[in-house]
Amino acid sequence: MSRLILPDTDRELSRQTGWARAHWEALADHLLDSLVPYFSPGASLVELPGRASRSGTASDALEGFARSFMLAAFRIAGVQGKGCEQLIERYARGVANGANPDHPEAWLRLTPKSQQMVEAAAIAVSLHETREWIWDRLDTRAQEHVAEWLGGFNGSTTHDNNWRLFQVVSEQFLASVGAPYSQDDIGGGLDRIEDWYVGDGWYSDGDGQNFDNYIGWAMHLYPGLWARMAAATPGARYEDRLKLYRERINLFLADAVHLAGNDGAPIYQGRSLTYRMAAAAPYWMGALLDSTPLTPGETRRLCSGIARHFVQHGVPDERGVLTLGWYDTFLPTTQQYSGPGSPYWASKGFVGLILPPEHPVWSDPEDAIPLDNADQVRAMPKPGWIVHASRHDQVVQLVNHGADHAPVAEPSGVEPDGDPHYNRLAYANHAGPDLSDHEPPVDNLISLVSPDGPVSGRGRIRRLGVDERTASSWHRAWLGTDGPWAIEITSVVHNGWEIRCALVEGPDGALVRSGGFAVAGESLPEATTSATAATVRTADGLVSAVVGLHGYDTAGVHRGLGVNPFGVHSGTPYLTAPHRGAPLVLVNAVLLTRDAIRPEALAEGIDVAVEGSTVRIDGGRTVVELGRSRHG
Repeated sequence: MSRLILPDTDRELSRQTGWARAHWEALADHLLDSLVPYFSPGASLVELPGRASRSGTASDALEGFARSFMLAAFRIAGVQGKGCEQLIERYARGVANGANPDHPEAWLRLTPKSQQMVEAAAIAVSLHETREWIWDRLDTRAQEHVAEWLGGFNGSTTHDNNWRLFQVVSEQFLASVGAPYSQDDIGGGLDRIEDWYVGDGWYSDGDGQNFDNYIGWAMHLYPGLWARMAAATPGARYEDRLKLYRERINLFLADAVHLAGNDGAPIYQGRSLTYRMAAAAPYWMGALLDSTPLTPGETRRLCSGIARHFVQHGVPDERGVLTLGWYDTFLPTTQQYSGPGSPYWASKGFVGLILPPEHPVWSDPEDAIPLDNADQVRAMPKPGWIVHASRHDQVVQLVNHGADHAPVAEPSGVEPDGDPHYNRLAYANHAGPDLSDHEPPVDNLISLVSPDGPVSGRGRIRRLGVDERTASSWHRAWLGTDGPWAIEITSVVHNGWEIRCALVEGPDGALVRSGGFAVAGESLPEATTSATAATVRTADGLVSAVVGLHGYDTAGVHRGLGVNPFGVHSGTPYLTAPHRGAPLVLVNAVLLTRDAIRPEALAEGIDVAVEGSTVRIDGGRTVVELGRSRHG
């Protein structure tokens, strides 16, 4: 397979990334051309190598077709089909054969809550965006087969989260071509997402506190694509909803502009991270809906930065294939529903190709994003986050006191420890959690450690508030079946550090352990420890450090092998303190940086005074009152 060849960088048009539309088209073409060897003879399936999903190989092969079809559709639509004749023929043939129930490569039928529903939505979107070049050229019988296959949505049941939108867009496509559909399904799905809107442009992906990239690449993407379909449906009423969606994506993007570094690296948090470039989708959608706080030059600056970042880190691989992982194959990044075709929802990040070459997002010079000009701190109360970032070292950190992806029903017994992609106190764009099935996690958690072996986790997050630089929450800690004990934490963003103030209940004899960021690389990170500080440094200069400011008396480094998405060797600095049974107040600082610093020296400049459950920082300029969990 030929390697990816990109055009020369264009620093006149794009002074930061060097990328123009031609780079996006070249990357899309390379991804699509590299899939040709994996197409079935009838072109309706893409059978990629790799670990099968829980839905089975037949579903996975449909997934490979449907998700790559979305990329092809955006590529075709943006140039009005010119020069895309082979793509058009390939996917038109695949659609006709896959939808034909008598063809040996017929797609799995849609059944309630089946993975096929996800892929059907991708096919519906793709058929709409390529209507003139594919749908309109299918013969009548093939169109009837497609309508019958998509008609499996009518009156059916989906999972009660972003899946409701798969039904919405699929049935809206049916409506637009005069096929049977249910307006109740469409209206009901759009009404349902209103229950999950929490304000400031943010949705939860279903009931609960489910905040991650899905908000951008699903909860904002599909309503916008639905409106495009509805506009093509005679008699459809969509204007009021479209106005609402335009207002919301504008608000959302004011926060989302802070969720990637000025080198394009997105924050590693949440599920389905193997979609990678899909992180660019909401920025493009803001431009597509003509409702964004970003200039056209900022939009392309952000999106091109994201795509270029992954290309620079070996994505796609030497075969031109998107693998199951973050940079390279790393299965712990994925979920059980992720099959070999799953990463091709990176296609969503190419939705900007729908906009024609003369659109300002392609023709205007790149503009600076906020992080290009200054360090950033952004409180996001709706998801329960504070995001802070350093301009010079391109590190973005997310302090998490709100997203947990936990079951909504209050459990009657022991709470699960939570998903490592959601339950950490902090996430970043150049560091990710250790993901081991064999040992308790250390990074970015404050845990109880029993001398008998059990270690507490962090499940449901009980919020206590978010303001400009401070966020607080508490959770219930269990040691096996013993507990619960309350662990209350307040994070204070302070000059690039996070200061963690904790009030920890627990049994006499347990240890309290506070971990910093896990950092990783291909070689063993260097580690240094002192009485109350620990530092880990990777070969490329990324430093993770923790420094005890009150109550901690020992420090150490936990090492991992093959458990981190950013490299084979990982290291996590941590602090410990003995628990004597009475509620314990602890304070430490957490740092992630590329600066060559001695953490103890910085810690000397942080004045912390503790009296009872009150923590005063820098002479009382910041005051943290712990103990609110006792009344929660």
